[in-house]
Amino acid sequence: MSQLEKAQAEYETFPQELGSVIISTINQQGTPNASYAPFVIDDAKNIYIYVSGLATHTQNIHANPQVSVLFIDDESKSKQIFARRRLSFDCTATLIERETETWNSIVDKFHQRFGEIIEMLRGLNDFRIFQLTPKSGRFVIGFGTAYQINGDRLNQLVHITGDQK
Repeated sequence: MSQLEKAQAEYETFPQELGSVIISTINQQGTPNASYAPFVIDDAKNIYIYVSGLATHTQNIHANPQVSVLFIDDESKSKQIFARRRLSFDCTATLIERETETWNSIVDKFHQRFGEIIEMLRGLNDFRIFQLTPKSGRFVIGFGTAYQINGDRLNQLVHITGDQK
């Protein structure tokens, strides 16, 4: 198996190893906010977050749907703190309307992944589901092993070499 094939296999399973994703949003004044949210992801790499309407990141997403997400290994799993395995995507957020077929399907996925807490959240009207659709990304496994991901081919890694600009 080539290095690219190994990286591709790792890329496919990496997000599922984590329970939450770090999200970066921007408010109307351009002030950034870093936060996190539990997530589910579909086969097309769309990321779904189930968040409170009272949260700063939710208010920011309503104001500006451009969101950056980061999946990153726990520090305790890293052999080298400067080269933690990570996957980032630049995304566009779309609100999923409550009680639609899509919304119910996503809530079911959250329930399967996170258990009974979802039944409580389901009853809270301020909680919303956003679909974060990746436009581009980067998967870094370690020093010299970084891969670009393009929005039209989210399932295909392209190795980043030193001569790229």
